[in-house]
Amino acid sequence: MNKPSGYDEAQASGEFTPVNLGGHYAVIKQVAERQSSTGKDMIVVLFDFCDPDQQKQYFETMYNNDDRGDDKKWPFNGSKYIMVADYNDPNKTSRNFKTFCTAVEKSNNFQIKWGGNAWAQQFKGKKIGIVYGAEENEYDGRITMRHVPKWFCSWDNVGTAKIPAPVYLDKTGPAQNNSKLTGQAGSDGFMSIPAGAEEEIPF
Repeated sequence: MNKPSGYDEAQASGEFTPVNLGGHYAVIKQVAERQSSTGKDMIVVLFDFCDPDQQKQYFETMYNNDDRGDDKKWPFNGSKYIMVADYNDPNKTSRNFKTFCTAVEKSNNFQIKWGGNAWAQQFKGKKIGIVYGAEENEYDGRITMRHVPKWFCSWDNVGTAKIPAPVYLDKTGPAQNNSKLTGQAGSDGFMSIPAGAEEEIPF
C-alpha cells in the first residue's frame, strides 16, 4: 500500500489536546481587511494564547508542526472572521466588530486610530481575551463537538468568562447517530484563505 493522502497531517487518536472551553488570554498575531463572497467588508483576526494562559502558544505549535510546506496555514480555530456592518442594516456597525474593537482598547489602554491603509497593522501584538464554546459539527459522515472561538472579551474579563451553552445541529439536543465528543475540527482544522490573501496570511 502506498502512503495515503494526508497521512502525515492526520492526528492519531489520543494525541490531540482540544482547546479548553471558556476564556483565554490571547495576543493578536494579525488583522487583515477583507471582503466577503458577497462584497461586504470584514476583518480576519489571527491570534494565539499567551501568558498567563494554560495553553499558551497553542496555535503557533500547531502551525510549526504542520509539515505541508507552502500549503501550511494558521489553524482555523486560532482565527475569527468578523463582519463590519450589521447583517440586517448595512448602515450600522455589527455588534461583533464593536465588541472586538472595545476589547482591544480596554485590554491595552489603547485608542484605535481610524483611517489610512495601515489601519489593520495597529492591532498586531495587542492583548485580548477570547471565549471558546462547543458546537456540534458534521463532516464526512461523522458528528463531532468542536471547540470554537465564540467572541472576544477584554483581558480583565477572561478569568470570569462563562462557558457558552453548547450549540447542536438539531436545536432540540445532541445528535444520537454516530455522535462522538471531541475537540477536533471536523475537517483538517485549518482555515481556508480568502482569495487574493495567500501572500499575506499568516503574518
